[in-house]
Amino acid sequence: EAGGVVLLKSYNDYYYGYKDEKGKSIRGYEELIAELVQKYPVDGQIVGEQEQKEFIKLYGGILKVRNILSSFDEFAGNGILTERDIQDYHSIYIDLYNEFLKAKKDSENVNDDIVFEMELIKQVEITIDYILELIRKYHESNLQDKEIVVSIGKAIDSSVELRNKKDLIEQFIASLNPTTNLDNDWQKFVSEKQQEELNRIIVEENLNQSETKEFVKNAFRDGYIPETGTAITKLLPPLNPFAPDNQYATKKQTVIEKLKFFFDRFFGITSSVNN
Repeated sequence: EAGGVVLLKSYNDYYYGYKDEKGKSIRGYEELIAELVQKYPVDGQIVGEQEQKEFIKLYGGILKVRNILSSFDEFAGNGILTERDIQDYHSIYIDLYNEFLKAKKDSENVNDDIVFEMELIKQVEITIDYILELIRKYHESNLQDKEIVVSIGKAIDSSVELRNKKDLIEQFIASLNPTTNLDNDWQKFVSEKQQEELNRIIVEENLNQSETKEFVKNAFRDGYIPETGTAITKLLPPLNPFAPDNQYATKKQTVIEKLKFFFDRFFGITSSVNN
């Protein structure tokens, strides 16, 4: 009971290019990569909004074609770019995504002609397990192989999900010594940082401690921070919800944003909040 049928072209069509039904030339992966490397070397800078938009468009096209090519066995070993190159380009792409997203929030004059293929970026997302395996290799080198540390940084920068955990990972790496038990000490480190950062939010926003910890514990259990309902209101200090300066709504939104950032930072690397 398929709702539609999509016919893939051949591997060579996507890799080397082809002409569509109207005779228009569609560039293939090889040509797109050649332009990328020539115009935007990984060690260069993309200066100016127009150049940034051109890069976004080009790399988005590469992501789409690469996603299709990955379904062909012939593509194995023919990606042209090295794993580190891909991580570097991912990092540039994510930096621009965050930059344009911030500009759009801050200004009403940003054009809507930019399309980011963030879902395709997330399909090749670096996991925390992958990073921990690299840390394990670094530890096994007696903390001597600094090239692994460079690889860890580049891998994190190329990840949408891990970027807000980068300082945590770097602090843990800095704390390593020859006797470190990687698995146990990582969990202990994350748990302590989680407690420390939650307590900081509670103090900064004058929140109800027990209610906040219960709220966050339930959020980790359920997989999200609820923004509506009575649960969030129980955390807040006494405020008049009907005050003319809208102080209550502002406070509530500030707390939600801080807790969401906290949740995104620790969800997936720890299970809950300890009492």
